[in-house]
Amino acid sequence: MNADRYSGFKTPYYIVDEILLKKNLEILDSVQKKTGAKILLALKGFSMYSTFPLLRKTLAGICASSPDEARLGKLEFKGEVHSFAAAYSDNDFDDLLKLSDHIVFNSISQYEHFKSRILETEGKIKFGLRINPEHRETEVEMYDPCAPGSRLGITAANFPDTLPEYITGLHFHTLCEKNSDSLERTLAAVEYKFSHFLQKCEWINFGGGHHITRDDYDIELLCSLIERTRKKYNVQIYLEPGEAVALNAGFLVASVLDVISNDGKIAILDTSAAAHMPDVIEMPYRPNVIGSGKAGEKKFTYRLAGLSCLAGDVIGDYSFDEPLKTGDKLVFTDMAIYSMVKNNTFNGIRLPDIYFFNSENGKVLHKKTFSYEDFKMRLS
Repeated sequence: MNADRYSGFKTPYYIVDEILLKKNLEILDSVQKKTGAKILLALKGFSMYSTFPLLRKTLAGICASSPDEARLGKLEFKGEVHSFAAAYSDNDFDDLLKLSDHIVFNSISQYEHFKSRILETEGKIKFGLRINPEHRETEVEMYDPCAPGSRLGITAANFPDTLPEYITGLHFHTLCEKNSDSLERTLAAVEYKFSHFLQKCEWINFGGGHHITRDDYDIELLCSLIERTRKKYNVQIYLEPGEAVALNAGFLVASVLDVISNDGKIAILDTSAAAHMPDVIEMPYRPNVIGSGKAGEKKFTYRLAGLSCLAGDVIGDYSFDEPLKTGDKLVFTDMAIYSMVKNNTFNGIRLPDIYFFNSENGKVLHKKTFSYEDFKMRLS
């Protein structure tokens, strides 16, 4: 990604590369073809629906956590729709029955509450339960579904003696940005606590958090785990990565508005960690900037900061070969995932434009510009 190539574009903007998306899809498709598993797009990570015609050529469908996500998948992706939420209201469940192919319950009490509605579907929808194997692989507790006191999934101690009536599959999601060795250990924990239920399933959903398209990911191990589980229990295997689909395929381009001094140089950008890349604050993590180094690694070090009034609107400390000046453009990498789906209009800051481009032929499509009306419509 070369920001100078698109120097006429008003910043900030997200730009997603079709070629990099296709590269990820090729990897995911190789897993599907080798194992028979079905891979779903987790809309919570990437919901750029203008790319759905491309994605649905490879992926089996989407997974959703709300009626609106399910509706987006049903109308725009047009593949399988798998729905899960920590709990469903009666109204939301009514909507999901019209939109979903699979619905997973997070508790036995929710299953019991909606059991009478299951009968009304006449077998047109498959229902499952989310389990919690109480096996931890994720370091950041906010993103660990198996942390102590987690509200996600049914533990073995709270699971019934037999697989409940009308339940045809089990779902677990324990990973976050992990390699397949984490899945191997998780599967061992799942089988240790739930193997007698797995034997009665038609399908098993391995959830998300699989960084399948990362360069160092062990795809052979993943495939062997899928194939072993599929053959052992005679089940259809699903995976629902969000990040892996659009990993490293998108960028956020911003401009330097000002450079000030306070215990070091601070570059104020026309973007915001709080508004445009909230995971930088929530995770937290330090996104890569093309051409930069860590603080002190290159000659000129700056703290990159957002333009909002939040004191903590700080992206991180970076160094550059040349001094930054007003008007310079910076390119943040891996900004397709958990950015557009989580951004906000805090302080009335406009959302970045969205572009789709092809890095091989240079063709750029402008997909979206946001306005005052987009800010106003969130309020009353």
